[in-house]
Amino acid sequence: MQEERIENGEKKQEKAKKNEEEEEEEDDQMPLISLNHVSRLCRSVKDSVEFYTKVLGFVLTKRPETFDFDGAWLFNYGIGIHLVQTKDDDTLPDDTDHLDPQDNHISFQCEDLKAMEQKLKNRGIKYLKRIVEDENGTAIDQLFFNDPDGFMIEICNCENLKLVPADAVDRIKLPSDRHIPPVHLSDEERSEYSTEL
Repeated sequence: MQEERIENGEKKQEKAKKNEEEEEEEDDQMPLISLNHVSRLCRSVKDSVEFYTKVLGFVLTKRPETFDFDGAWLFNYGIGIHLVQTKDDDTLPDDTDHLDPQDNHISFQCEDLKAMEQKLKNRGIKYLKRIVEDENGTAIDQLFFNDPDGFMIEICNCENLKLVPADAVDRIKLPSDRHIPPVHLSDEERSEYSTEL
């Protein structure tokens, strides 16, 4: 009888420990879907909108009218850029010409780096070009340049490198079944868009 109680107690402890471990694993699973937007402070919302639309092909979108500060929302390539008029220029980079690939930057995947490089040349935008090879000789082409406020941007063909998870491969999420955020199109726009695909 005593042995049965000890055995039952041990089984309960094992079950409790197993439940605890499962809960910890569930806690590790984040309910995130994708990167929604990058926010950038700017000296001039107008100049930054022009840069991100003309140089990088972003599209100006509506933003809530209830915001009581100057800014703009842009969207394309599955990501948003939120521009916010700075209240203090001291919060922005001092040197808008400095390019260091090891500094903070956002990076965009590109299908045609030669065309992008030509666009930068045509617009007189200073850039740094480099090629990086991995241990197998796979090359990545990179272009680095700054937006009007000195925030660095990279354009690359990083898809040349395979994404090799160091661990937890089962936790990588690739949401291919929906567009984030949902794009609101009229019936006419939806019809035109679907025929272009």
